[in-house]
Amino acid sequence: MGSQVGWGTSKEFTDIVKAIGEAKSKAEEERIVTAEIETLKKKIAEPDVPRKKMKEYIIRLVYVEMLGHDASFGYIHAVKMTHDDNLLLKKTGYLAVTLFLNEDHDLIILIVNTIQKDLRSDNYLVCCAALTAVCKLINEETIPAVLPQVVDLLQHPKELVKKKAVMALHRFYQRAPHTVSHLLPKFEKSVCDADPSVTSAALCALFDLITADPRPYKNMTGAFVNILKQVAERRLPKPYDYHGTPAPFIQIKLLKILALLGAGDKPMSDNMYNVLGDVIKKNDTHTNIGHAILYEAICTITSIYPHPKLLETAAEITSRFLKDNNHNLKYMGIDALGRVIKINPEFAEEHQLAVIDCLEDPDDTLKRKTLDLLYKMTRSSNVEVILSVLHRAINGSSRY
Repeated sequence: MGSQVGWGTSKEFTDIVKAIGEAKSKAEEERIVTAEIETLKKKIAEPDVPRKKMKEYIIRLVYVEMLGHDASFGYIHAVKMTHDDNLLLKKTGYLAVTLFLNEDHDLIILIVNTIQKDLRSDNYLVCCAALTAVCKLINEETIPAVLPQVVDLLQHPKELVKKKAVMALHRFYQRAPHTVSHLLPKFEKSVCDADPSVTSAALCALFDLITADPRPYKNMTGAFVNILKQVAERRLPKPYDYHGTPAPFIQIKLLKILALLGAGDKPMSDNMYNVLGDVIKKNDTHTNIGHAILYEAICTITSIYPHPKLLETAAEITSRFLKDNNHNLKYMGIDALGRVIKINPEFAEEHQLAVIDCLEDPDDTLKRKTLDLLYKMTRSSNVEVILSVLHRAINGSSRY
């Protein structure tokens, strides 16, 4: 087998990886991988292969499939490894089967009992490995077999397990909504969990539910606003910060949810105005993630019942985006202004010159977006100016 090197793999495997990396042609790579497949077929078929060696063989099978070759001859061995009592071997088996198999594969039936047993394990790491496999492998037919154990894990003392249990229920909803329709209140409870990671997982599930039908979740508007307020005020643990911005991905998801709940609903929107102002005021305007939050805030402001002051603020932010030298920020500004003028067309002429300047940008995608916005901005008062701009753009390039 050769001496063990590096991260627990043999020199033989290390040499194969090196040889493939140094291959001068696709044909040479194919020859090396084909030889590796033949080697693995022989070694896996040997009687009484030590478990640690089998672990490496399975990792090598994963590598073979990553390179686009078929390693199905070894799938059953990955399934068998999920039955192992050793945590490292079990996790290796679960990793391999989630990469090798899809939810409709014939071998899935052989792993369901193991998943059920592991979901009841006292070792939270085993529970986590099983929950990860659940999200990848369990199909509509096998959801009822593991659903009770997944629901029980929502009460687990470890936050990581609770988060993965919420993610598993979310996955069940995506695959077969009727199988978990009676459990949807579990998401509402989880969103108020003390741990932000559980809250974040629940928000992802609730976003899907609210996108489908926001009406049953209008009563949660206050809870979402309070969570966003806590995040904006930096009341979450420091590890959730990203480039100095407090839990930005939770903020963005909450803003998307509020946009859905407040659309055309003045009472609901009234509860959101203050926190939206706080998010904008306290946001860092010097980082990409800060710009992403500002853009999402504009999307929310232009989706809910209109608020004049917030619309003015959104227009000011849009102006900053349009005047920036960064292509991405200009693109966001063009998109944001398109949303703002749908609510109040008066902002169009105020930013008309900045929009026209975007046509001088070398980025073709930005130019096309700008031309589309100019068309939407056209009014009787500015039609001549915009038509002349469009005419120059058409004459200047055949790509528009």
